[in-house]
Amino acid sequence: MRKPLIAGNWKMHGSKSQIQSLIDGIKHGAPHYPHAEILVLPTFVHLDYVHNLLSHTSIQLGAQNLYLGTQGAFTGEVSGCMLTEIGCQYVLVGHSERRTLFHEDLNLVAEKFKAAVTSGLKPILCIGETKDERERGDTERVISDQLQSVIQLAGIEAFREAVIAYEPVWAIGTGLTATPEQAQAVHAFIRQLISQNHIDIANTMRILYGGSMKPDNAASLLAMPDIDGGLIGGASLSAESFLKICAEVPK
Repeated sequence: MRKPLIAGNWKMHGSKSQIQSLIDGIKHGAPHYPHAEILVLPTFVHLDYVHNLLSHTSIQLGAQNLYLGTQGAFTGEVSGCMLTEIGCQYVLVGHSERRTLFHEDLNLVAEKFKAAVTSGLKPILCIGETKDERERGDTERVISDQLQSVIQLAGIEAFREAVIAYEPVWAIGTGLTATPEQAQAVHAFIRQLISQNHIDIANTMRILYGGSMKPDNAASLLAMPDIDGGLIGGASLSAESFLKICAEVPK
């Protein structure tokens, strides 16, 4: 049984006062949804603050990015071991914004995934196609390339504690959303790719939908058999909307 994961990616948002109010709201509502694992992913500068706010709760903490290795002359970067030391359990790897805005290629994403696993973090590997790629019929090829590059470098066993997030790039911040059937088709394809390497890992791995999940579409998406939760963007910045998504997780 795969326990659904609802993860809030705050991106570059938040002040201490806003975060205090947001976390208070999530903490108040989270006990009503024990059937879902709840995760928040603040900015680097707010991780320690949020970690302290989450003390004595079941809410998990994650980071939005990491760099390779443990230490070194890499100004502005943060390593996986630094994240675990501050209380993180998860880290995003290969988010579409990192791939497009910061030009992270397949090899760097794979190296970051491996670094996360080595550090004891659970990577959330983000994969997905652009609008042009979907319209060309290249969705499965793009997904396969993004996934196989990580498997080749890190090995399939590295996926035992990992999570995959399917992000249709064309549905992020555009007002568009994949239909539940479109999302399910890609999730099933991802699981089938993993099963070619390891059936047990494929059966237990959680695959999240990361394309503008909101309270009004969460139920239909989460009802799909291969959608095991959501990587939530804008809707995670409001405790009310975030908890409404948690409420739609099937019991």
